[in-house]
Amino acid sequence: MDFSKKLIAWYLENKRDLPWRNTTHPYPVWLSEIILQQTRVAQGLPYFESFLNTFPTVFDLAEASEEEILKLWQGLGYYSRARNLHQTAKTIAIQYNGEFPKTYKELLQLKGVGSYTAAAIASFCYEEPVAVLDGNVFRVLSRYYGIATDISSPKGKTEFTALANEEMSRQHPSQYNQAIMEFGALQCVPKNPDCMVCVLKDSCAALQYKKVNELPVKLKKTKQTNRYFNYLIVEDEHQYIEIQKRTQKGIWHNLYEFPLIETEGEMDLKELSNLIEKESVVEHSILEIIEMNEESIIHLLSHQKLFIKFWWIKTGGKNTAALSWEEIKKRPFPIVVYNFIEKYF
Repeated sequence: MDFSKKLIAWYLENKRDLPWRNTTHPYPVWLSEIILQQTRVAQGLPYFESFLNTFPTVFDLAEASEEEILKLWQGLGYYSRARNLHQTAKTIAIQYNGEFPKTYKELLQLKGVGSYTAAAIASFCYEEPVAVLDGNVFRVLSRYYGIATDISSPKGKTEFTALANEEMSRQHPSQYNQAIMEFGALQCVPKNPDCMVCVLKDSCAALQYKKVNELPVKLKKTKQTNRYFNYLIVEDEHQYIEIQKRTQKGIWHNLYEFPLIETEGEMDLKELSNLIEKESVVEHSILEIIEMNEESIIHLLSHQKLFIKFWWIKTGGKNTAALSWEEIKKRPFPIVVYNFIEKYF
């Protein structure tokens, strides 16, 4: 039995019952693939269900406001995915009359749809024989064939793409693509896979040469930047709070937050008070400043490590731009800010 047949046989016996696998309609398949980029299935499943319940069709998604979509997406991270999702829904609804393109090449023209997502939709929905290539596929192929080429290099991507397409079942492209991804997710896992129960153990090069923990090779390292955020919870005399939208490019675009002072390092109460006074950040007279968390909350992003402190600032006077907590909680926030609001308010 060859590689693809063994994988498909394993898949049919071991696959998880996931809702997007029970349909070939491109809308839920596309929705699931966008949500599962950079996201584990266990985390993404509730979001998928919420989106499908709230926006049953691509037309419903297209007609929603960006703020509604960002609020529903809150906590998934990589928010550009949500904005691209919205833009593509509009394109499908308006330019394609609600019908998704039916080929890999056409799907690639959609915003937020790269080679992996296009291959997934094309094969799952239309049985087009084009191989998917994600982290799971890289790992399975690298270990099975004993390939030590750096998967983050252009050479590696070319080599693995060719191999993935060569191995793919032309008769059952949908089953094969789902099988190899599921195999990487459940059996050929990144750390300490149980190789003794693996259906490919007799022909796996990495197992034979004791290189399972060395493959795949990924040499490209992401440089991480430290940033220090000080959020000011400015309360007016009516206990209303000021928030603002992040409109600049960068992280959390179009999400809401409290007024922010970014500094070169962590601040204590005296240092922050002096900085607020020097830069005239708060409009009304300050009655009291309270440090809400003595230890910074550390929030990790793909390229950044954020050290976050929240400062409660009670002021005199009325702030016409401030909102009640009830209104504030309706807005989409970065998850670290949202979790703070939920904990304290």
